[in-house]
Formats: sequence, structure tokens, C-alpha cells
Amino acid sequence: MATGNIPQLVYSDDWSEHSSSRVNSPPPAVFGAVGPIRIASQASTPPRSVVGIGNKVAKPDYSEAKIVLAMVGLPARGKSYLSNKLMRYLKWLEYDVKVFNVGQLRRSRARQKAQREGVREDHTASWFSHSNSEATRSRDQLAEDSLEMLIHWLKQGGNVGIHDATNSTRSRRAKIESRVAKEKGMSVIFLESVCDDPAIIAANVALKVTSGDPDYKDMSREEAKRDFLRRIKEYEAVYETITEPNLSYLRIIDVGDQVSVCRIHGYLQSRIAFYLMNLHLKPRSIFFSRHGESQFNVEGKIGGDSALSPRGMKYARSLPDLIADNIGDAPLTVWTSTLQRTIQTAQHLTCTKLTWKSLDELDAGVCDGMTYEEIEKAYPEDFANRDEDKFNYRYRGGESYRDVVVRLEPVIMELERQENILIIGHQAILRCLYAYFHNLTQADLPYIKIPLHTLIKITPKAYGCDEERYALPIGAVDTHRPKPGTPAHPHLPAPTSAREYFGER
Repeated sequence: MATGNIPQLVYSDDWSEHSSSRVNSPPPAVFGAVGPIRIASQASTPPRSVVGIGNKVAKPDYSEAKIVLAMVGLPARGKSYLSNKLMRYLKWLEYDVKVFNVGQLRRSRARQKAQREGVREDHTASWFSHSNSEATRSRDQLAEDSLEMLIHWLKQGGNVGIHDATNSTRSRRAKIESRVAKEKGMSVIFLESVCDDPAIIAANVALKVTSGDPDYKDMSREEAKRDFLRRIKEYEAVYETITEPNLSYLRIIDVGDQVSVCRIHGYLQSRIAFYLMNLHLKPRSIFFSRHGESQFNVEGKIGGDSALSPRGMKYARSLPDLIADNIGDAPLTVWTSTLQRTIQTAQHLTCTKLTWKSLDELDAGVCDGMTYEEIEKAYPEDFANRDEDKFNYRYRGGESYRDVVVRLEPVIMELERQENILIIGHQAILRCLYAYFHNLTQADLPYIKIPLHTLIKITPKAYGCDEERYALPIGAVDTHRPKPGTPAHPHLPAPTSAREYFGER
């Protein structure tokens, strides 16, 4: 089994007795085909005794989940990276999550003041000095205002509000804890990101000064770098790592090399902790490819376990060269489902291959092996209901997209641990995974276009993902079905890895 780096852990309180000894993290999800492979129904229509297809699946009730997650750490230590990764993960699982970035609030208010009064505030390194009493009061007020906005949002129905700020002193953390304690049903976790790796710090500083930060609008890159390093020094002068024995916190060192956990209570807090343990910053690419065109694709049937068509076999033979052109000699592991069309597509690849039952296509239940025309004729009312709410609709004896997201969570967890991975999968499966990496909504997810005979390369970055698509000139049927009443190619948000500075997106 191929595994990624396993972080060292230090537990305390609820998870174990406090100890300076370090233990390995829980093992990754188990690979392999568990249970029998689904075989397509041989009948063109289901038995007459079956009436109706299924029903809509209700969203889980997360209304009791009210967590303030307050970031802690020096600038350029990966706080915003961790905030945004956690937000995408929890939103993918349908928690209502929002990041409240104090830097965004500061820049937004400064821009409004400049537009209103024609006065541009100076937010160079001296503004972040603890000896600058007026600026210190302003920074404290911004942090408090951001926290109040977060608490108000939680009261309106949010589940996890992330307070993305330095929160680097005991007094600031005490204020946060005291304020949240006044709210019934809310809890606070502190997430401290510590980084002593000069390479990571240098990369974060370089990203800061080259990504369009309005603080450095009129500076050269060298000037911006010097000023930002001075800003870091100002924070280092007063920085206090978390030592308060009463706080619930996670401390992550060098983005996953070591994790300390203290006073983590309950299901959602534990889920957050386990996800953060699995992150890493090593450069890597994740490749998605649907299986080659199958016989069922040609016949317009859904589900089943059919073999590849002749054009699908041609794609399988061409895939190794396409992969080699994009990854060279870098290590690569291939994941497939247990269904023969994905295994056949991977057959000419020489790298390590692993099968996941969790990667099997969305189960169409009693409609397995039918065409959409047959489904519409047999079950017109249910057919219309699925088109109306495709994410939530569950086939009788089968699954909804929501069910698929739940069973793919171990896949996501393992993907975050790994380096270069190629997933040869199915349309619904790859839609769910693609939506995770690009932070797309549940409403958009079932309509993401994932064409046959196309390799999608996703490169995770600090604030999103870059994407490239490589379509081979091998014909294939188009299995994409747009939502009725929408364009054939509905507009989805463009993938971006750009940093957002004013919180407007």
C-alpha cells in the first residue's frame, strides 16, 4: 500500500494522557474491492412490480454545530492555506462554513476610506509594530469586529466560522475565549500554525509579494519583500505560542509534520482535527480521467459493468504516453474502481495500481442498465423529480450524489496524504471529487462536464487549484446531460488559485 507522510502527533486531555512521546496517526483508509462487483441487469426494463424510482434525500441537520475556529500564527506560516482547505472540505460535506479574514477586512475598510475621503492609509511594517499604539488599537478593533461578524453569522445558521488572524498573544486569545463563552451552544478551537522550515517561509513570502497584495501596490518586489519581512519581525517581538492549559487547540508544525491536539471534544471537532492531520505542502498533481468509452456508453445505458468499446480500448492504449508527457519520471500511483471499464483503461500503465470500492460509479439501483429514454417512459414523474434536484435524488435501491459524497470522504482524506495520483473513474465520481478541489456548490456538482477521453490535471496551490485539460483526438459519445432549461454547457465558476484580498468573491 502506498501511503503519504504520516504526521507525528502529540495528544492531550480527551484524546489521551498528555505525553511528550509521539505516535503515528491513525492508519489511512483501507484499499481494495470489498464485496461483489455489481453486474448490470440483463432486462431492458425493471420488473413490473417496481413502482417509482426513489426519493429525495434530506440534508443532514447540522444546526447544533456552532464552532469558532480561531487561527494563531505569525505571517507567512500557512494560516490562510489551512483556513481555505478546511473550508472547502467542510462545505463539500455540507456544513455551512465561512472564513472571516481580518486582513481582508482591513484592506476593504482602507479602500472604502480612500474612496470616501481620498486618504490612503499606510499599512507598511510600522503599522504592525506593537509600539505603534494607535495602529495597535486599530488592529485590535478589526479583530474584534471580525469576531462579532463571525458570531452573528453563526447565529444566523452557520456551523463553523474561521477567524483568520494572527491571534498571536495570550491576551487576544483570552478575549476571544471570553466573548465566545457568552454565546449559548458555541465553542472555540484555536488552530496554531507553526513553521520553522526556511523553504516554506521563503515560498510564502514570495507568494505574498508577487500575488497583487494592495499593501504593496506601488512597491517593487524587493521593497515589498523587505517590508513584509519587517512586518514578520514586528509580530515575532510579541508572539506567544499557545501554552494556556484551559484552551481547546490544535498545533500544526510545518503543515503536517507534527500535530499536537488538546481538549478536542465531539464528532465535528474530531473530524476537523483528523482532516488537518492529513495535509501536506509537497508539490504534486492529481489527474482525473474517466474510463475509456464503454459499450454501455455507446448504447446509452447507465451503470452496469460493461467492457470498453473499440474506441475506449484505443484511449487505454494512448493513456500511458499522455501521462508520461505530463508527469515525466515522477512517481505516480493509479487508483481505479472495481469495475472492469476502469481496470481495462489502466491496463497499459506500468505504475502502481490500487482499486477502491468507494470509486465505483453512482449506483442506479433498479435503473441499472437502462437508458434515460427507458427510465423516462417507465417512471416519468420520478424522472422529472431527479432532473429538478439531481444532487439529492436517490434511485430506489441505489444512491444519490449526496450518498456518493459521503462514501468518497475516505478517498479525499487519502488524496490529501498522497503526492501524484491518477484516478481513473466514472462521471459522477469525478464530478464529486472535482467539486471538492474547486469548491463548487452541490447545485453545480451534478452538471460538471467531465468528457470521455480527456485527462484533467489539477495542481493544488495555496488558495485554490490550477487546472489543465488534455483531450485526445479519439471519438467518443457525449454522455453529459445538462439540466433542463439551461444551456447545453452551463457556466460554472472558473477554477482559480488566485488569492482574494478584499473578500468579495
